[in-house]
Amino acid sequence: MASGGTFMAEELRSQPDMWETTLSFPVAEAAVPGDGERIAVIGCGSSWFGAQVYANLREAAGQGETDAFTASEYPFDRAYDRVVAISRSGTTTEVIDTLARLDGAVPVTAIVGGADTPIARAATAAIALDYADERSVVQTRFGTSTMALLRAWAGQTAAVEQAIGQARTVLDGISADFSEIDPDILDDGLIDAEQYSFLGMGWTWGVADEAALKLRESAQAWTESYSSMEYRHGPIAIAAPGRVTWQFGEAPEGLAAQVEATGARFVQADRDPLADLVRLHALALIKARRLGVDPDHPRSLTRSVILDR
Repeated sequence: MASGGTFMAEELRSQPDMWETTLSFPVAEAAVPGDGERIAVIGCGSSWFGAQVYANLREAAGQGETDAFTASEYPFDRAYDRVVAISRSGTTTEVIDTLARLDGAVPVTAIVGGADTPIARAATAAIALDYADERSVVQTRFGTSTMALLRAWAGQTAAVEQAIGQARTVLDGISADFSEIDPDILDDGLIDAEQYSFLGMGWTWGVADEAALKLRESAQAWTESYSSMEYRHGPIAIAAPGRVTWQFGEAPEGLAAQVEATGARFVQADRDPLADLVRLHALALIKARRLGVDPDHPRSLTRSVILDR
């Protein structure tokens, strides 16, 4: 088995510690959306999926209307009380362009991996999770640390604390070099599957989208993601032996049986979806190594998307 993804291995293993740091990380009160504010959350890639998670949780908590957009699709004709912009690098072109066009018309809270970045400087308030920044192109701990922060803002601190313990249990079942794995955590059938469909409902739909992206980036795998209820409206047609349907969080009644009737494997863990995402990260790294792919340097990708003008 190849040994690529050195940075990813280190970073994904540090996630429980990063979340713990995040829960105690000092954030200015003025940077946090207040109850009743109508806000938009923007980002690209993993940051967009984190935005989706927060939008669902914040509205479910009754904290105010919350929309999530990929930065290039921000609706400038809508009125918001605040924009939350997420970018690991702080240099994402589409986010920079959106903030430039807003030009101070609305307060902006930026969540970034470093304070000395264009997006942080353009924001009204910047939250720099520099302890969670990464060297790997494939994002793990910054994305999940951002989700942990946003979940805490939405009143889920206790759930994140539980996820920290569960993620540590997952990682304890995998050797330091990722060569030996407790089969109750990951087995060869799961790692070597031909295709993966990730599902979620409510806030975990964003987690499912992130899982699909992560495995696609890391191992060039065939992955898809859907709302759990939407899966039966067409996508289940690709379920077959040797393929996996992976549910984050609660599954709709009867879905597991329908998937298993196709011969595909239905996966659903009794752990917090954020902790189960760590398990998926480990699968992505191990699968990439078995295929001889280096997830620190994925095909056609760079650490930040900076577009030429």
